[in-house]
Amino acid sequence: MRAPYAANPEHSRGREFPQERAGARGPRSEFQRDRDRIIHSMSFRRLRSKTQVFISPEGDHYRTRLTHSLEVAQIGRVIARALGLDEDLTEALCLAHDLGHPPFGHAGEDALEDAMQRHGGFDHNAQSLRTIMRLESPYPGHDGLNLTWDLLEGLAKHNGPITAPNWALAELDAAFPLELGSWPSLEAQVAAVADDIAYDNHDIDDGLRAGFLTLDDLLQLDFLADQWRAVEKRYPNAPRDRLQRELVRDQIGLMVNDVITHTRAQAAGCGSVDDVRAAGCQLGGFSPAMAEAERGLKRFMYDRLYYHPEQVAAAERAHDVVARLFAAYAQDPGLMPPEWQASLPESDPGRARLIADFIAGMSDRFAIERCTAIYGERPNGLTNV
Repeated sequence: MRAPYAANPEHSRGREFPQERAGARGPRSEFQRDRDRIIHSMSFRRLRSKTQVFISPEGDHYRTRLTHSLEVAQIGRVIARALGLDEDLTEALCLAHDLGHPPFGHAGEDALEDAMQRHGGFDHNAQSLRTIMRLESPYPGHDGLNLTWDLLEGLAKHNGPITAPNWALAELDAAFPLELGSWPSLEAQVAAVADDIAYDNHDIDDGLRAGFLTLDDLLQLDFLADQWRAVEKRYPNAPRDRLQRELVRDQIGLMVNDVITHTRAQAAGCGSVDDVRAAGCQLGGFSPAMAEAERGLKRFMYDRLYYHPEQVAAAERAHDVVARLFAAYAQDPGLMPPEWQASLPESDPGRARLIADFIAGMSDRFAIERCTAIYGERPNGLTNV
């Protein structure tokens, strides 16, 4: 049953470029069409070769941006269904939330931010909007994927209202106003917390697999130690590696149930999605106690995994690859493919921004290949697992 505060595809605020539904491909709602356009996009396919935690991992079992996005979507749909939200809009938001990430994760983003300092900067959230509204353009009648206002609004504001949008988001908002100063739908808020749940727990799984984390390290957190004792009690004779994976599953379930209970209570007085946007505060998310525990987990993960010396060293080398690519294309745009050269502005900031668009769309693999081709030497040390 659809909750009164859920987004409704029949009441969608439409698309930037109006489209006739005659001859529509299948009996789909507007939000289903959004989801399908994202899944069929080249930007989504490229996520399979973009860094999640480990840069260019050689093992087949480590997560990439693509597998992470699929896991976020699964968690988001579970929460949305329990709360009576629109599952298709929630799923679409989850699948699209990382489309603007450049190669090598945050190391690549930092390199583009450094290169773009004099040209308005770079932000992967705004780049996700720019990708689906302007860069990914498979249709003959308009630029972009032409997704619904509801999807774009949720993607722009899934972390909350935006009072000072950067140049990319400001341009898009001017063309198709997204009411950046208010909170988004609960579907967007659920997508944001599903992202937190997925990477909090799946990064533990990958960190244990890679040997960057140990179970003894994790059990320093009371939050995890309680769950571990319960897992050991249920399966006293199971191998430790299976117990560790059960711990991750239990943690996900605990967080999901907390979000459902807390969000249902917070949104109880809302009679429409507009009430959610006008609430003036976040309604979808963790309870205060779980939020505090989750912040402690994040601090732990930054200290023990994300800022691990080997991770930092690999990130520095990846930063150098992106910086060198930007410098090469800025000096000689002829190194770019002909279709990109043809649309390259003659001067900055437009020129630099298009170069950043080109690099941001690269997979890790393609960035390494282009750096090798331009500089004549393959970058080393870009993977540590």
